[in-house]
Amino acid sequence: MGGCVSDSPTPTHPFRVANFRCYWSSRLALTLGQYAMLLIIGWQAYNLARDGGQSVAEASGSLALIGLFQFLPLFVLTPFSGLAADRFDRRRLAQMTVLLQLGCAVALAWTSARGMTSIAVLYAVAGVLGVARGFAGPAMSALAPNLVPKAILPTAIALSSIAWQVGMIAGPAIGGIAYRVAPALPYAIAAGLFAAALVGLALIGPVPQPPLRRDRRPIGQVLDGLSYVVRNKMVLGAITLDLCAVFLAGATALFPVYARDILQTGEVGLSLLAAAPGVGAVVTATWFSWRPIKTNVGPKMLASVAIFGVATIIFGLSTSMPLSLAMLFIVGAADMFSVYIRQSLIQLHTPDDKRGRVSSVSLLSISASNEGGDFFSGSLAFLIGPVAAVVAGGVGAIATVVVWSRIFPVLRTTKTFDPPPDVLKAEEDHKHAQEA
Repeated sequence: MGGCVSDSPTPTHPFRVANFRCYWSSRLALTLGQYAMLLIIGWQAYNLARDGGQSVAEASGSLALIGLFQFLPLFVLTPFSGLAADRFDRRRLAQMTVLLQLGCAVALAWTSARGMTSIAVLYAVAGVLGVARGFAGPAMSALAPNLVPKAILPTAIALSSIAWQVGMIAGPAIGGIAYRVAPALPYAIAAGLFAAALVGLALIGPVPQPPLRRDRRPIGQVLDGLSYVVRNKMVLGAITLDLCAVFLAGATALFPVYARDILQTGEVGLSLLAAAPGVGAVVTATWFSWRPIKTNVGPKMLASVAIFGVATIIFGLSTSMPLSLAMLFIVGAADMFSVYIRQSLIQLHTPDDKRGRVSSVSLLSISASNEGGDFFSGSLAFLIGPVAAVVAGGVGAIATVVVWSRIFPVLRTTKTFDPPPDVLKAEEDHKHAQEA
């Protein structure tokens, strides 16, 4: 294939860049497939446990293990997958990870069609998905900044987030509705979406990728990315703020519990619960794609995480479907507000030759907060019940904001996305010292 070429030598919007349009379409198809599949994996695991005679608390443990089996490969592989994203063609690496997820979807479609799905099968597929996503995240994240000029990168990040959030909205809806038709259908649809993502990635033309220093061993190159995160307090504070807040307040893992046993809404309600945060997020991301944030970015990020915690508490206590959906809408909007600022800061504060490895650190924190948070929330629900677990998580997110604003005062004082001159000089000095 000839690939996509830029439509304009000086594009003023990311969608004027053909390579970015190919990337955006691929990301959308990939996310749709992922969330359609992941929702049903959790739903099947919870129902298999409940139908097997387990209590609500005991069945919540199966959701905890789904999160654990996804998180462990991500935790082990992500630092090295970031190095792979800096060493190899990011497009080809992303294609291989999508192909692996396509294989998972086909396998689950086959077992579901024959009534052979078991909790053991779901655990095994969750682990393989963890491997695939561990390599996909750094490759896709590091690829995006190479497709557009720096001046429109924050807008590109917002648009990329829209693709992700639209996938979070429509993917669960596709999965829940398709599951009511036939248990194998969500996985078959996911397989088709993964195939479409492969086509989109294949259409991206050659993109610039800075050379990686070959005079250092791979472990030293991995440590370069980690040491950069530690040196840059803004990047470190932004990454760990999200890690701790979402890890503690990971209510999404317990959606099957709320859909079946608390709100009693079934598969359709499950789809609505899973889609509601995405609706709030996509509305926020759409706004940012046309009206980007330019001032007081640090304080606004802290405030958005606090709002995330408050809305999580109210959702945890709610027994009303409309109120629950409203709070999840706010959860998604507040999370997108934080994600937009955090990703813009990370990308603009990170040299291009380290973006893959720094993106891998960011992905590791995201996987720790999401999949690791699923394990934490499911385990806590097993111990103290699902409602108490969600409420405690929301309180923990608010407490995180208070603590982080004191540990990382730069989060309170950062006004714009541009890295301050002293940070740029310190990184340049560090680079010269390494070369010497």
